[in-house]
Amino acid sequence: MHNELTKIDLQKMREELDYRRITLRPQLLEEVKVARSFGDLSENFEYKAAKQEKNKNESRIRYLENMIKTARIIEDTSAADAVGLYDRVTIWLEDEEEEETWQVVTTVRQDVLHGRISKESPMGSALLGKKVGERFLVQASKDFSYWAVVRSIEKGEDDGAAALNRF
Repeated sequence: MHNELTKIDLQKMREELDYRRITLRPQLLEEVKVARSFGDLSENFEYKAAKQEKNKNESRIRYLENMIKTARIIEDTSAADAVGLYDRVTIWLEDEEEEETWQVVTTVRQDVLHGRISKESPMGSALLGKKVGERFLVQASKDFSYWAVVRSIEKGEDDGAAALNRF
């Protein structure tokens, strides 16, 4: 399986990986060493906390290495009048009779609370390629779907503003 990432996704991952390996790892190892010197490890909260932070960092390093290793670079190839990656799209939900605005992003940058949905989500995959005025079906699950209409498309680009997801 390949992770579909933009060049900026990969750049952000490499930068974080370098920071975690070069800067954070030595700091966390030193914290573990200092906490270990406090004595009895069975009742040493500082040691357990330092060890936990070190392990979280190592886990994130492995995750980033795997994502980079399996990455496939993608670019937005959508038409000028169709929904593509990093476009901001306003849609009308027919059943709810309300408008929503979403930006379609890669999976590693999704953040629903800030209006960014993954291109692989039900809404994101249904939106890609649609044009203003087009009605489309969103298949949320095997048993649930709903209709929506594209109201407007604001073309966007990957400016790097959307942060990487933590996990």
